[in-house]
Order: sequence, then C-alpha cells, then structure tokens
Amino acid sequence: MRVGIIGAGFIGRAVAQLLLAAGHEAMLSNSRGPKTLTSVAADIRGSQIGTVEQAAAFGDIVLVAIPFTHYRDLPAPLLAGKIVLDANNYYPDRDGRITELDNFETTTSQMIAAHLHGARLVKVFNAILAQDLLDDGRPAGDSQRRALPIAGDDQAAKERVTRLLDDIGFDTVDGGELKDSWRFERAKPAYCIPLKRAELIAALAAAEREVELPHGSWRH
Repeated sequence: MRVGIIGAGFIGRAVAQLLLAAGHEAMLSNSRGPKTLTSVAADIRGSQIGTVEQAAAFGDIVLVAIPFTHYRDLPAPLLAGKIVLDANNYYPDRDGRITELDNFETTTSQMIAAHLHGARLVKVFNAILAQDLLDDGRPAGDSQRRALPIAGDDQAAKERVTRLLDDIGFDTVDGGELKDSWRFERAKPAYCIPLKRAELIAALAAAEREVELPHGSWRH
C-alpha cells in the first residue's frame, strides 16, 4: 500500500518508519517543500519525499499530521475519495481558542472533514506519542498488544485502517463516528495512555465531554 504523509513531524516520521518496516510505501511531505526533508529521507531509509500535492496524489491512503489550525491549507480536490488519516488534536495554547470546539459544537475531525469534502476521514494516530508508536507495536495475538482508537463515518474506510494498524503492530478499537472522536482527544482517559483492547474500550466509555484530565497527565 502507498501512503502519502502530509506533515513530517514526529508522528509522520514514526508512521513512515512503521509502514516501511511492514512492507508498505511512504512519501513524506511538509509545507516548506522537499528540500527541507533531505535529512529526514536519509534517516528513514526507503522513504520518498515530495510536495504536499505529490504526497496527496501518491497515497492510496493519506495521513495528515499537521498543526490543527493549518487544516484549511490541505488540497481538498486531491484528497477527494481517498481515505485520509486524521492525526490532529486541538491545543488551545498552540492553536488559539476556537469557539466551536470550546462550546462542544463539533470536533476537530468534523471540521477537517467539512473542508476535505468527499474524503473518507478516519481519526487515528492522534492518541499515541510518537516514541510509543515506534516502541509499542507487537505481533497479532500478543497478550500485551496495545490498542489504538479510531473514529469515522465510513465503515469500509475504518476496516481498511484496522488492517493497516494490524500490519504495524496494533489492535484497534472503533470509537464511533467523527462526532464521537472527542472521546480520545487531548486530556481524555484514552489520550496517549498505553492500553490494551478491553482497557481502551473502558477508557473511551469513561470520557466526559466537559471534563479534562490534568494537563500533561498523559506524558510518561
């Protein structure tokens, strides 16, 4: 499978390494252009680099891992019809206050999906630290295998993402539709905490929309 990656930060680079190790292809991109990614490509052997537009066209699936407030810069026409992996979170200190999110009127994924009209958005990779992605993957059937939450409105897209996560060493828990994706965003019980499948199901159920865990409690 070919995966285009928009955003070459820690999450984008970690996912690229896992994909390549599992036999998939990956193209990394960022808003500043390929010339700024030569050292990244050298560090991640087998990866390709390109522009954002090239990565969008390259991928059967496209991962978006950028600061949330930049989502309107994504090339919506190039992503129409594609499975888009949304690894974004809302951090008010970084992104500024966004009234619709502060008032619980929508979710980050719903906002991105509205911009990427026609894309098949699946929320994933936003609730795990980059180093944990590299360290925590285990073979299928391992009793200590970590599970990751996903959310989306397209069942077939979620099933394909579940298979991709299995390829790179993780179980999956379906957290519902995009409107439910708040359950595993910043400061919720499932956010960046290593959990097995049953534990993750319980953590998602325990999430309360207006209740946040103490800042930084998910770091370990």
